[in-house]
Amino acid sequence: GDICEPDFIKQLFKTEKIDIVLHFAAQTHVDLSFWHALEFTYVNVYGTHVLVAAAHEASVEKFVYVSTDEVYGGSTDEEFDESSPKRPTNPYASSKAAAECFVQSYWERYQFPVVITRSSNVYGPHQYPEKVIPKFISLLQQNRKCCIHGSGLQRRNFLYAADVVEAFLTVLKEGKPGEIYNIGTNFEMSIAQLAKELIHLIKKTNSESEMEHWMDYVKDR
Repeated sequence: GDICEPDFIKQLFKTEKIDIVLHFAAQTHVDLSFWHALEFTYVNVYGTHVLVAAAHEASVEKFVYVSTDEVYGGSTDEEFDESSPKRPTNPYASSKAAAECFVQSYWERYQFPVVITRSSNVYGPHQYPEKVIPKFISLLQQNRKCCIHGSGLQRRNFLYAADVVEAFLTVLKEGKPGEIYNIGTNFEMSIAQLAKELIHLIKKTNSESEMEHWMDYVKDR
């Protein structure tokens, strides 16, 4: 099915007994969003609006919208919490931030029980190959360099898939309607340091100069 097809989505809620919606469906490739911004807006904003409207009409018990910490922006040193302002810096993050507004409006206007999560970067088995960890691993295995955008000092949390599943189960059980929950860790790593850790594991080197050899710094997006 397609979340951008209102008739299909409405029919789905009519024919299936759906109590809870955990909305993961989205276009998520940050680099691709610069070239296909309108498609990202269509799927991530319009599609989310279609889904939350149909869920509200069907009176589901809880609607969890899975957003991203990308909505806070790309600061290398600023800490943020759920009350921090949104400062998206790419079309993907902008579309997720806009979709949040539609979801939140259903709580403000109708008291429809929505919950929003903003999670860090998830990694694990079977991950899409364009994501940073599998991408770096694949490049190194092909004896190609890790592509680092900008200085590489951008810091990120990385969550293992099994851990984030536990977090979502907790939100489903304990999350309060109308609230926003960040999902992350207290451990941050820069993209450059991530590359070095993977180079160490795959290329079996501790040499700083050898690690730098496998890193290709390019202009920031």
